[in-house]
Amino acid sequence: MATKSGTLKGVKPGHYIMIDDEPCKVVSVSLSKPGKHGSTKARVDAVGLFDSRKRSLLKPADATVQVPIIEKKKAQVISITGDFVQLMDMEEYNTFDANVPAELKGKLQPGEEVGYWKIGKNVIIKAS
Repeated sequence: MATKSGTLKGVKPGHYIMIDDEPCKVVSVSLSKPGKHGSTKARVDAVGLFDSRKRSLLKPADATVQVPIIEKKKAQVISITGDFVQLMDMEEYNTFDANVPAELKGKLQPGEEVGYWKIGKNVIIKAS
């Protein structure tokens, strides 16, 4: 999965970071005060994008973290089969399958244009 480096103190709620090799959306960040025996610590609470599991990260605030590279693209719905949808990318015209998210079940129609995020080899349908 393609990532870039960033510092933990630059992370804010709504940003995306890698925790346990899983891309996660940051829900909250709390910083402790520097003490007599150590530097400032940052606690990050996040939710996995693919498995929706809550994850926490506690490191020094100046530590580096991996940030996933998210490609945001558009696609056209070709067909819908159960929980899977076949999409065609609007720029490259290649086809691929993706899971239908719970909030879009029953709302997608063939021929409709949707937005999707590509993170490594995984695809998430985000908007219609």
